[in-house]
Amino acid sequence: MRKHPFITGSYFHIYNRGVDKRDIFMNEKDIERFLLCMKLFAYKDAVGSLELALREQKQFVDVRRLQVSNKERLVSFVEYCLNPNHFHFILKQEIDEGISEFMKRLQGGYTRYFNDKNDRSGSLLQGKFKSNYAEKENYFEMLFAYVMWNYKVHNISKNKLKLVRSSEEEYRTGNFYLINPKEGNKFLKWFGGYKNFFKHGIEMVDIVRENRGKKSLKIDEKEEASFDFNDD
Repeated sequence: MRKHPFITGSYFHIYNRGVDKRDIFMNEKDIERFLLCMKLFAYKDAVGSLELALREQKQFVDVRRLQVSNKERLVSFVEYCLNPNHFHFILKQEIDEGISEFMKRLQGGYTRYFNDKNDRSGSLLQGKFKSNYAEKENYFEMLFAYVMWNYKVHNISKNKLKLVRSSEEEYRTGNFYLINPKEGNKFLKWFGGYKNFFKHGIEMVDIVRENRGKKSLKIDEKEEASFDFNDD
């Protein structure tokens, strides 16, 4: 039983990783598939088959352009970061049992895809998923930075950075395609714009890295980092 029940209208930190810490994304096709699952399964009307949904779009659709006719959400994405072997979300539950239903669809659907593609069987992810209530005092602002730039918390090798995706792109550009625009604009305003958000975020990441005995991000590294997640 979870320490804090999922309350409709509240925010939660949701995360999970590959079983035995294995990579769950082997290439960019896997990442794009997971993003499509995130987009489609976040809505109430169940998508019976992801492949059918893609065929109805007549061609492979970039998640940035995918339109969903159903407007009733199970959850709203507030933030996300996908790393090669794990992921983090901040989700707002929109209807009762929304988070549980969404995560069941997402993890089950992606595991089936991954196992079929790689001729394997069994669990891909470590249990159901982990969760924390996000609205705890002095926690939310740190969490926002931790999730957005989570890949910066870890020392991910350069050859695997192509397997990183983050909602930072959406907040930086204001083009919300997975993030619920209402939530995205709300929190941009809360932080006083993206520039302030970015500054706060890197400061928080530095604190987390230092607490874990890792080298802080240097000023020049901060400025050089465009956080461009292969948008092409």
